[in-house]
Amino acid sequence: MKQRVITGLLFAIIFIVAILLMNTIAFPIFLAILSGIAIWEVEKAVGLKNILIMVFSIAVGVCIPFLFEFGVSVSIGAAGGLYVVAIFILMLLQFEKTRFQEAVISIFASICIPYAFSVMIVFRDIDEYVEGYSKIEGLYLLIFAMFASWMTDIFAYFVGSKFGKHKLCPKISPKKSVEGAIGGIVGAALLNLLLLFVFKKFIFETEPRLSYIGVAVLSVVLSVVSMCGDLAASTVKRNFGIKDFGKLLPGHGGIMDRFDSALFVLPVLYSSVYLVNMF
Repeated sequence: MKQRVITGLLFAIIFIVAILLMNTIAFPIFLAILSGIAIWEVEKAVGLKNILIMVFSIAVGVCIPFLFEFGVSVSIGAAGGLYVVAIFILMLLQFEKTRFQEAVISIFASICIPYAFSVMIVFRDIDEYVEGYSKIEGLYLLIFAMFASWMTDIFAYFVGSKFGKHKLCPKISPKKSVEGAIGGIVGAALLNLLLLFVFKKFIFETEPRLSYIGVAVLSVVLSVVSMCGDLAASTVKRNFGIKDFGKLLPGHGGIMDRFDSALFVLPVLYSSVYLVNMF
């Protein structure tokens, strides 16, 4: 427990520094590093032994945050098609030790993981993506997403440890409880409302488009999405017989173990903001 808390605090400090440097090249570099490690963890978890696929997929994945950073427009159809073909050619070169599902998982991981991380850059530059939003609101949305992810997990852990009696998904994650899930949702919602209050009181220069009711509703939705992300990651780990994706963060596991829920929350929040703005 002590190790988990210390590691969490150290990583929180690193993340805060990254946010403070979000308008510099350090930010996409940070996201590229997270992406590369997470892709490697997933490929290692599924037993990929094809070094060619591993190196190539990680190289492609770490480039994606920089595409967002520099506004490089890439045809998904053309680039994606070539990438898939390239991965399968590399599969053929080492066909004796490469299973089809490993190649497919590499494609999925090396595109979806860095894309989800890169949504942080989209929030930073939200005024360029969604009409009517300011950069300050983008900063709020970024922190909102991480609060919805991490605070749901933290409150669910502590409430579940003390009051948990009814299992949430015993076949996937035996330690998770219904009481913990409710505690996570309520705790994250209260903190996100407090975050909005602080931004309105001290940071926003004009009245934001975000209301307390809207944030409360979104927070509940994102907390549920966060838990789904965590359970999805637990399912993957169970399927491949591992406890954690990695050991980089003592007490937490790997980067994927720490960010599994955030990788669901970030794109869902951006999609929600974008779609609501259309109407």
